Amino acid sequence: MSDMIVNKVAESGIVTINLEDFYPKQEIVVFDLKKYLFREMILKEKDFREALKTTDWQQYAQKIVAVTNTADAIIPMWAYMLVTSYLEPYATDVIFGDEKQAVQAIMVKHIEKTDPKEYEGKRIVIKGCGDIEIPEAAYIAITNKLRPVVKSLMYGEPCSTVPVYKTAIALTRK
Repeated sequence: MSDMIVNKVAESGIVTINLEDFYPKQEIVVFDLKKYLFREMILKEKDFREALKTTDWQQYAQKIVAVTNTADAIIPMWAYMLVTSYLEPYATDVIFGDEKQAVQAIMVKHIEKTDPKEYEGKRIVIKGCGDIEIPEAAYIAITNKLRPVVKSLMYGEPCSTVPVYKTAIALTRK
């Protein structure tokens, strides 16, 4: 009899995906239109355009910028477009919303770039607990991406998973 310890998880062929790997690497900053409004309430086109012209856009270089408006004011759509046109040459990405929405958008974008063929026919575990809060949208995006091609999809840790999906063929083998 052998006293060799067998790692059944390693031998199972389960592939673990950690959604923290899709988390944005660049700094996220918020660009709030509120400070560009007259009395933080009204957008005066001439003043708005002048203020944007004098803004140091270099400060947004290599950053993800979340463009938002925290004022209780109606902002015309062209204003968001104008701000984006100034940010685009500098920022890595420009997202509408706050920091949390920017994280979500970037994570979903990274997940959408994933090639599902890499996981075709495999047993996949989406890592549960971690050091970073992962938005729910990332779990939905990875499920949408992988469900059509994987043998099974689980949530948690390889040693303790919650089944999410199994192919019909996998179910009949049990």
